[in-house]
Amino acid sequence: MTRVSTSMPVTDAQISLRRKEVDIYELNLQHQKETRIPRLSDDPVAAGQAVRFDSYLTRLNRFEKNVNFAMDHLNSAHDNLLTANDILQRLRDLSVQAAHGLYSQEDLKIMAMEVNQLLEELVKISNMLGPDTKQAFAGDKVFTEPFRIVEGNVEGAGEVMITRVEYRGAGATRQIEIGDNMFLELDISGAQAFWAEKMKIFSSVNATDYRVQQAGAFFINDVEIDVAVGDTLPSIVAKINDSGAPVKAYIDIDSRGLVIEGTMAELLRIEDKVGGASVMRDLGIIAGNMQNNAPNWAVSARVSGGSLFDMVIRLRDGMLRGDQDFIGSQGIAGIDLAINNINYRIADLSSRKERAEFAGSRLNSQIQNTQKMLAREAGFDLAQYAMQLKAAEGAHQSILATSARLLPMSLLNFLR
Repeated sequence: MTRVSTSMPVTDAQISLRRKEVDIYELNLQHQKETRIPRLSDDPVAAGQAVRFDSYLTRLNRFEKNVNFAMDHLNSAHDNLLTANDILQRLRDLSVQAAHGLYSQEDLKIMAMEVNQLLEELVKISNMLGPDTKQAFAGDKVFTEPFRIVEGNVEGAGEVMITRVEYRGAGATRQIEIGDNMFLELDISGAQAFWAEKMKIFSSVNATDYRVQQAGAFFINDVEIDVAVGDTLPSIVAKINDSGAPVKAYIDIDSRGLVIEGTMAELLRIEDKVGGASVMRDLGIIAGNMQNNAPNWAVSARVSGGSLFDMVIRLRDGMLRGDQDFIGSQGIAGIDLAINNINYRIADLSSRKERAEFAGSRLNSQIQNTQKMLAREAGFDLAQYAMQLKAAEGAHQSILATSARLLPMSLLNFLR
């Protein structure tokens, strides 16, 4: 049996007021945190779903930023290669004109001056910075200028000119994540984009009786190839061909030495793994590991396969000599090789850009869907909040007004 006393109206009014104050506080907390579930305990099931959706949304936003970065990077490289291709087309036009036999030797020297200027511009393009202020064509060595100019006297020029352009960059192994376990190749190295011929390295070391004395490994364009004690030259050739490196290996019939031939126009980077067998040195391919990121070929090895710059230098020197036969054969052929390779690289970058665009479209759709699911579980409805807050405040004011009328007067009322 509940006892009825004069304090009951006061207690009931206080309880009602506190309940409405709690309702107002909860609504304001939702508004402050912009979620229907400011505390996980408010709705554990929905909160668990919301946490998963929020975590997934964070990953999607990170992937979208990666895609935008990749697009900027690829667009910059693509535009630079298009400019280089335009220069090569101009060089081909000059070489065709020079091969006609209609120009004097002095005219060819004038053409050679233009070729030299275009060569310098090509070197500048190859050393361009990307949108992130890092080297665009240096591979992993993003703070290293990829191409270094070597100057000297050139016959028939009468002035110092570029005699050689050396690659000092690294391989292009950087990737960027554009989805869960989905990666996009980010870079194209100068050793790929600015090359012209497929490389061949012929060893003059007779390796008929060669045996690996110590387990180890060697690298070809950053692909690691393991060797075991007792491996012979045929087994090493088989391992190279099965490795996935962009080369094919075979044994030279005459010298009985190792031959490594690139399958694409690019600089081959070969070195022995430190702390193991020195297979490539023993077989006469390299004299030691790379120096300043440049291959250190064995003195006795025959190496062929030049860069885009080698082709332009060869054309320029042919013009300076007035050798029209050379220009019409090897000069034009070298420029054509450079154009073919750079067009292939442009197509490669275009395909990566297209994939990045599709990835961006996919991510945008996934982000919108995830936001909808997150809003369904823990979304904050501002219009509903405004109505609920207005109703709670109105009820609070009604309780105050009703309490003022119903509660009995105290001694303080008579002492006023």
